[in-house]
Amino acid sequence: MNSFYVISGKKVKRIFFIIVAALFAAGVVVVESDNITVFSEGSPSAIYSVPTDKKVVALTFDISWGETRAQPILDILSEKKLDKATFFLSSPWSKTHPEIVRKMVDAGYEIGSHGHKHVNYSSLNDEEIKKQISTAHTILSELTGKQPNLIRMPNGDFDKRVLKIANQMNYKVIQWDTDSQDWKNPGVDTIVKRVVDRAHNGDIILLHASDSCKQTHLALPAIIDQLRAKGYEFVTVSELIQQTELNNKAIQDTTIQPIQPQPHVHDAAGA
Repeated sequence: MNSFYVISGKKVKRIFFIIVAALFAAGVVVVESDNITVFSEGSPSAIYSVPTDKKVVALTFDISWGETRAQPILDILSEKKLDKATFFLSSPWSKTHPEIVRKMVDAGYEIGSHGHKHVNYSSLNDEEIKKQISTAHTILSELTGKQPNLIRMPNGDFDKRVLKIANQMNYKVIQWDTDSQDWKNPGVDTIVKRVVDRAHNGDIILLHASDSCKQTHLALPAIIDQLRAKGYEFVTVSELIQQTELNNKAIQDTTIQPIQPQPHVHDAAGA
């Protein structure tokens, strides 16, 4: 006896959509593994590193709260005669620590924005995102005498809307390629090894100067010494970007965001 199956139109459509979804998911995996831009070409995107043949890296420090970690880090940078670094400061912290901000500026360090309220901006509506960036911009501009044009979003969190709004407000969104994971306080040697082993030409290195990161200042001298021993020079993020632009090389941007877990439970008071 011959037999046959009848497939309804609805089933055909369902199967078609399942196949399309599977192909799309596979494509996302490929994109993530290749670290390329997932949004349409020309869309604003975040900068994790820049292509360069020179052995240059950018040390970056995020500060959103605390009283005791920033000054020791500044002291170490001074002792090591390292005058090229970028600090991403939240505006509430900056407002309550103007003297430390002034020391950073006087030492020649680059100041970027770490936003105002320390929340995930992708959870906010468009107007609130603009408000957070604008409020931080005003406060940092008043404290430093310069208008910042780099921003690292709180928690490293963003989506397409956040990138678009930041771009419209003349900001470049800066992420990182090497995460020191100092916020985990895994041990000084672990922090040093992670940074030194992963560092590469054009790298942006993530460190913290908030109080919960208790080992960063202890690991920093060895990080600096060992990277220098490997032939690396230190530049600011802006210098890294500018050097790449002068060499007519396209910056390798990406919009895949590694969410940076919070090393503390803290919200900007009154923000």
